[in-house]
Amino acid sequence: MTNQQKSVDQTLQSQVNTYLAHLDSLVKRGQQLDEALSADSANAENIAATRRWQEDCGQIVNQLSGGSKAHWLARAFSQAFLKRSPDGSAAQGATPAEIVRQMLAVLSQAATTLSQTNNEAIAAVTNEAPAPHRFDFVHNVEIRPVLERAYADGRTALDEGDFQLALVTYCGILEAIVTDALQHKGLTVLVASGAPAEKISEWSFETRLAVAEKAGLIRNGTARLPETARTYRDRMNEKGEAIPHEMISEREARRTGQVLHVIMRDLDPGR
Repeated sequence: MTNQQKSVDQTLQSQVNTYLAHLDSLVKRGQQLDEALSADSANAENIAATRRWQEDCGQIVNQLSGGSKAHWLARAFSQAFLKRSPDGSAAQGATPAEIVRQMLAVLSQAATTLSQTNNEAIAAVTNEAPAPHRFDFVHNVEIRPVLERAYADGRTALDEGDFQLALVTYCGILEAIVTDALQHKGLTVLVASGAPAEKISEWSFETRLAVAEKAGLIRNGTARLPETARTYRDRMNEKGEAIPHEMISEREARRTGQVLHVIMRDLDPGR
């Protein structure tokens, strides 16, 4: 075996190990949910946590099945939502607790298969390294990979000295995750606590930050945002691209990134 082949094998195995670690984390979360639902199946927080867990399970299933609904893992995932009759055939919809248990079996089967497969099969399900999971706390699953790419772009811009692009990128991420948290909270609840009655999409960046803080979604970390960050929308064109503006300092860009990290911890206390 050549050194290049060894390197490829090691890379593939590293990717598999990452998937296995993620599957193990999902299994542990599922087991906790199973216990919580067994104790109180009607608890709203338990139901919401179960839905988020199911979304995360769906994401890794999609990755491992290559996006194919015909893949055995994708089929097993779909079938986990069905209640089984005594003869094993699908019947009506399963209860949340039953779905969790059936999905746990699917995750365990995926982990077993992945750990025993050969390199060709590994390459087929890990043709791309899994994205980091910094934004798993975001409720809108579809924007998580977008945020991951934007975060990487912001870091690159900062390293390359493009401080304006870094600041604009960090602010865009900050606004997106705060907006996601506000939308999950619900406009009705927010308005009842004094928020504007307009749609959240019509609120200014400053308003979203202020309402999120008042609603207890974030603390007062945004107080450190430089003024240039608060007006970041003025530095973007209609396509959302940074446009030439007054000079942004490295300090302003880095401080904006620091505030972003603080808010990420607020929205994801388990970080």
